[in-house]
Amino acid sequence: MTALFRERLHGSLEQTMDIDTLLYDGKTDFQEIKIFENKRLGRVLVLDGIVQTTEADEFVYHEMLVHVPLIAHGNPKKVLIIGGGDGGVLREALRHPIDECVMVEIDPGVTELCRKFIPSICGDAFDDKRARVMFEDGIKFAAETDEKFDLIVVDSTDPVGPGEVLFRRSFYESCARILSDRGSIVIQNGVPLLQGHEITGTHHNFRDLFQYHGFYLAGVPTYYAGPMALGWGGKGLDLARHDPQAIAAGIKKLGLKTRYYNAAIHQACFALPEFVRALIK
Repeated sequence: MTALFRERLHGSLEQTMDIDTLLYDGKTDFQEIKIFENKRLGRVLVLDGIVQTTEADEFVYHEMLVHVPLIAHGNPKKVLIIGGGDGGVLREALRHPIDECVMVEIDPGVTELCRKFIPSICGDAFDDKRARVMFEDGIKFAAETDEKFDLIVVDSTDPVGPGEVLFRRSFYESCARILSDRGSIVIQNGVPLLQGHEITGTHHNFRDLFQYHGFYLAGVPTYYAGPMALGWGGKGLDLARHDPQAIAAGIKKLGLKTRYYNAAIHQACFALPEFVRALIK
């Protein structure tokens, strides 16, 4: 009989997957990690019983976290990733001609295991000379650094366990301090239909900290029950107001080959359904 993985992130709902091959099941100092192979989804990363990413659809999440703000910026030089231990955000950020990408991940075990068992996600990103990878507390780094960044990507787990502190206002205050004049922060905000409180909470924090702020959507099949919300805030750049021709030109200039993101998606992802707009009124 095939073993089953059951995720109950949303309490009364359950997502079930076949574990066709179990590759790893253990604990680090921070969390439980499971990596298995599923015939439909490829290799799957699970932290503390919650699916983080799969080989089949990781490109949607990682492309949308990175390319929307970086293409809109037009001339980014420095990126900060908080979390992102699987290397997917790092991979996409390094496709831009930036000078440096700093990744601060609290759990080295995540990166070590993903590089070993799911190398398709990170590719050769960790070997890029522009990547500076640090295994330490991202909260502490953001509070203490004097560096400035054109983009901060918070690629965290849901607000439970080690990821809970990355949804607090004090952390966002630190991020606002270290953004460049045209810098933006982008965070994952869960699935609006089931995690609407996350969007409302982020809205209340971002409206007080950033001149511009809002949400855009990405359809990641593994995060079931509808599209995922990505929250953003910025100083001198309003991501929601963009020139479609400039976006298309920016993509073409980079020769950016993607599997999900394109100029039309960039424009459309800022259109929010009424029930999502109601969460931020």
